[in-house]
Amino acid sequence: MNKRKINPAILPGALGLLSAISSQAAFSQQVEKSNIIVIYADDLGYGDIGCYGATRVSTPNIDRLAKQGIRFTNAHCTSATSTPSRYSLLTGEYAWRRKGTGVLPGDASAIIQPGRTTIASVLKSAGYRTGVIGKWHLGLGPQGGPDWNGNIESGPLDIGFDYCFIMPATGDRVPCVFVENRKVFGLDPNDPITVSYNNKVGDWPTGSENPGLLKMHPSHGHDMTIVNGISRIGYMTGGRSALWVDEDIADVITGKAANFIKENKDKPFFLYFATHDIHVPRVPNQRFAGKSGMGPRGDAILEFDWSVGEIMKTIDYLKLARKTIIIVTSDNGPVVDDGYKDQAAELLGNHKPAGPLRGGKYSAFDGGTRVIFIVGWKGKIKPGTSDALISQIDLMASFASLTGQKLPTSAGPDSHDHLDVLVGKSKTSRDWVIEHSTNGRLSLIKGDWKYIEPGPGPKINVNTNTETGNDPMPQLYNLKTDLGEKNNIAALNHAVVKELTDLLQSIKSGK
Repeated sequence: MNKRKINPAILPGALGLLSAISSQAAFSQQVEKSNIIVIYADDLGYGDIGCYGATRVSTPNIDRLAKQGIRFTNAHCTSATSTPSRYSLLTGEYAWRRKGTGVLPGDASAIIQPGRTTIASVLKSAGYRTGVIGKWHLGLGPQGGPDWNGNIESGPLDIGFDYCFIMPATGDRVPCVFVENRKVFGLDPNDPITVSYNNKVGDWPTGSENPGLLKMHPSHGHDMTIVNGISRIGYMTGGRSALWVDEDIADVITGKAANFIKENKDKPFFLYFATHDIHVPRVPNQRFAGKSGMGPRGDAILEFDWSVGEIMKTIDYLKLARKTIIIVTSDNGPVVDDGYKDQAAELLGNHKPAGPLRGGKYSAFDGGTRVIFIVGWKGKIKPGTSDALISQIDLMASFASLTGQKLPTSAGPDSHDHLDVLVGKSKTSRDWVIEHSTNGRLSLIKGDWKYIEPGPGPKINVNTNTETGNDPMPQLYNLKTDLGEKNNIAALNHAVVKELTDLLQSIKSGK
């Protein structure tokens, strides 16, 4: 699957080749100035929204986008956790190929080095104004981490983004501040920030020492420095004027995203809007609190749907709908209890966050990596549903194709051009997809088959009660007849197991 080679066998000779190239060039010329928005949810499950089968929670804005666009049923992120999925999305390279791309602490140094080709730099070279707003979680600063009280180097502005307003890591990790471009937003220089993931710093209370100060209690871990009545992972002190208020995070970042669109309405733009919802701690705005009947997790889904609606509303108001592609997807699958006692499990009822899939966040099963994926583009794509096998890692090469560009040889080594699939011109996409679980286990989907490589490890994540998919024996599932991956038929299909094992080893070696 070399994205830079065309197999002449699929064309009826030289005239067919010229025709295909001319058609693609004409399409790129037609749409190269179309705006691109990627809305990236956090921990949103395949079964968490209405158009993918949810009935207990209402997501009218996302459902409307799906009705107007293409809803993909066989789309995948690259990893069952946050940092590696985001790394792969932006760089076009599988995170498991690089050391140090696991889930990062909040004070980690940048894992995408300055000058690296990314989706943002590709689109910037095509004349786009590029912005990232929301959750980052890819590290900041040089080796040793960022200078929270000075200029923050080695961040989004160094890999192709013109503007950033980001949470450095996650809502449950310190420091609980926003970074705008190269500065902590709202920081008082007389109250400098100190952060440590090794030892307690300063005299701020912690959840383990002062549980009476908490408005939300941890279920496991998450018992260090208290900010806004919630204890976090890691220790911090200082920066009081810059601290976020959890209940206002969605309002703040959605407002910044809408402003970015308004400020760039007269030029092509790319917006990577990575929301915090529905990651823990789930503390939605009062407008949504108690409205879902499913506790803070369900309320956070309502809040995420509102954020999507605000972006759509802004695009409609500015009359940009016909020149704007909107993609809504998630970084990985769902998790119910991920560290806080927020009644997510108790109030779940008959709601199935992963829908018909097995597993969830952290898992090798499809619940961890098969995600919602909706593409809206008013007047340019035919609404419908697609079962094409696609991966988020292909957005880099596909966006390059959209803007009439060719990726440098060393860029996006695992990204392939599937623009025709994204815009509904084809349902024939990838031959295979790689999935990556928390413990490093890789899975391969090819056709109807899914193979999970063997390896030791617990079968249940004791903290989240998620099935990991770990097994010392090879696993093989026929997803056409067994979407829930209940029946391991590896022992009955040795030839298929060998074929997929050999293919996985070839992909690992980069062949």
